Amino acid sequence: MDRAAAWMVHAYTTTGVVLGLLMVHLAYDGQVEAVLWLFLVAMLVDGTDGFLARRFRVKAVVPELDGALLDNIVDYLTYAFAPMVLLWATGRLPDGAWGGVVAAVPLVASCYQFCRSDAKTEDHFFLGFPSYWNIVAFHVFVLDLSVTATVGLLLVLAVLVFVPVRYVYPSRTEALWGLNMTLATAWLGVYALLVVDLPDPSPLLVAASLAYVAYYTAVSGWLTLSGRRREASLPSAA
Repeated sequence: MDRAAAWMVHAYTTTGVVLGLLMVHLAYDGQVEAVLWLFLVAMLVDGTDGFLARRFRVKAVVPELDGALLDNIVDYLTYAFAPMVLLWATGRLPDGAWGGVVAAVPLVASCYQFCRSDAKTEDHFFLGFPSYWNIVAFHVFVLDLSVTATVGLLLVLAVLVFVPVRYVYPSRTEALWGLNMTLATAWLGVYALLVVDLPDPSPLLVAASLAYVAYYTAVSGWLTLSGRRREASLPSAA
């Protein structure tokens, strides 16, 4: 019974692969809002499968399958690959080969990040910009960014993948866990309302979404600096 439950959790995680396939297919069909809904579903799966894995002791019960590797495969597809396809296929990147070059930059950066052994720290932070390209793509459409602005944003964030800032992992970072989870959950609701509002989103909802992004960035920077100060204050080993 325990093994059956554990395998069901793995199956739940694996649904993300199907979602990713649909994202790519619908992106080339120009169905932006449908893809954005699938982004939301993928985030909900990703935000809950970890809880289920710990609840059913998946790692201990089914040790022959690497759940972390499975999660990384799914996340790369739904958080990085599909969003870049959406932006390129819908004309949000430069025409021709340059669009492919720009789309490839975040994907290459994310390959590096997903393969790092310290991409998720022992105290449950993401190290470097955590490849939230689905959220970036979402805001490109909500804010109706120009091609130039989109390219600039993608390149800056691709560089930040390599900058060792510790970003909050909302469901696992212990510091401010209650506040972070509350705000992250509320933001998912705002996300859904904004997709419903497209192509003319409510300015109030847009402001709420950007406020959460600003909070997330600020608290991640603050916790990074606090951690470094704390480490610097510790006596060095003799």
